[in-house]
Amino acid sequence: MKNTIKITILFLLITIGGCEKEFLITFPTEQISGEQITAASQLNPNLQSANVAGIYATMYDSNAGGVNNHEDFGQKSTDIKLDLLSGDMALARKGYSRWAAITEFQTTEDFTHFHNYANWRFYYKIIFAANIVIDGLGGNDFVPETDDAKSFFGQALAARAYGYLYLSQLYVNDPSNLSKEVLPIYTDTKTPNVAKSTLSDVYTLIESDLTKAIDYLDGFSRGDKSQINQWVARGLLAYAYGAKGDFANMALNAAAVVNSGAFSLMTPSQIVFQGDNNAGGFNDVNAATGAMWGVDITADQGLGLVSFWGQMDIYSYSYQWAGNYKTMDDGLFAMIDDDDYRKDQFVDYNGFPYFPSNKFYHEGRTIGGQRQVTADLIYMRVAEMYLLAAEGFADSGDLVNAKIHLKTLVDLRLKTGTSAYIDGMNKADLLDEIKLQSRIELWGEGKSYFRVKRRKETITRGTNWLDFPGTSYAFDNEKMTFEIPEEEIRDNPLLADQN
Repeated sequence: MKNTIKITILFLLITIGGCEKEFLITFPTEQISGEQITAASQLNPNLQSANVAGIYATMYDSNAGGVNNHEDFGQKSTDIKLDLLSGDMALARKGYSRWAAITEFQTTEDFTHFHNYANWRFYYKIIFAANIVIDGLGGNDFVPETDDAKSFFGQALAARAYGYLYLSQLYVNDPSNLSKEVLPIYTDTKTPNVAKSTLSDVYTLIESDLTKAIDYLDGFSRGDKSQINQWVARGLLAYAYGAKGDFANMALNAAAVVNSGAFSLMTPSQIVFQGDNNAGGFNDVNAATGAMWGVDITADQGLGLVSFWGQMDIYSYSYQWAGNYKTMDDGLFAMIDDDDYRKDQFVDYNGFPYFPSNKFYHEGRTIGGQRQVTADLIYMRVAEMYLLAAEGFADSGDLVNAKIHLKTLVDLRLKTGTSAYIDGMNKADLLDEIKLQSRIELWGEGKSYFRVKRRKETITRGTNWLDFPGTSYAFDNEKMTFEIPEEEIRDNPLLADQN
């Protein structure tokens, strides 16, 4: 990251668009300093609200990673990449060559490939945007006193932690090797190029930011689900603890979300199209009771071809409909019980099985019909918290609580059976069942990759893969981890090598 960081037009407009005319003339139009941010905040007290909104807008923005490619649209493009790498999502047909670089491991073996840059730039852009808010409020040691200041500061801290959490998984082979130097840490907008910090230091920052965010966001009533509240922050903290192998704290934080009563698990009618409901929970973030974090997409956002829905939904006019087929791995599909509602999420299309078209579908359900995307995006669900709690409790030896959390989810996913089969499981069998339920429940949502890394798993591709069918890869295989991009190594002389 360069000494003087150029900001995008989005953040330039957010940062100075509401200020007085002479303020615009005084400031340069391509770069911004911490002092200018603070001055702008004093001129315009509403500035931080706009800056926080800018963080969330970046999360679904086309070209969020700055590579001008149809596979670059913020968080949900990362989710697709991670499910492909985890082995649960198969690229069954390579129309238009989309995502082939991921499944062929071109990206993860070549630091010049654009996916490496897109991920890196996207999450550091989120971090920089969060630091804009933090600097504007008074810096990392700022102690907010008003409710507005607490909410802005808490959201910015959580957003910064979210950026570093993803970077710590995508660009690190073994996320439990705490002494390894892995990432540059920037906690303000003024710091020049820095060398890598250890993974331990990265996790320390993530935990500190999220712990403070949870405190400051206590009592914060958000305007919509696009904003981070204390439960989203606690969910991120659960993932952070899990990443470094602290499964007890992962369980405690995930269970706190579950026990808050703020969210309820999605029902069968929200989980899968059943012939009489065409507004399932995955296309409506507000109707989805289990959606903790997401965004209500409207026509104003201008999303179309370059979007999650364009890449995953045959009812949207884009790649999934037209020939770039992403389906469930056939080995995983074979493991789903016939009595499970979620098996019905996957259908045959155009001679190819296992399309997720009863899970991700535009409510119109006209093949190729949604040209301007209005279907919503979901970033985090409470189902994740049930599964994280179950895994953490099981790993810690608390099988009673592990089974309670797992059975609550499973009972809502079976048509006629019950979760009683879980009662007699020992620790090893229970962890295997939690893994299976996680793979099924969260398919296409980008979360299996985190589990592969934290559980140090080896994944095996099924027979319906075009690339390397039947082959296996350990969690720390170079093929499973992104490379620090060429541009970053070139621009930051303190980065001497890859991870």
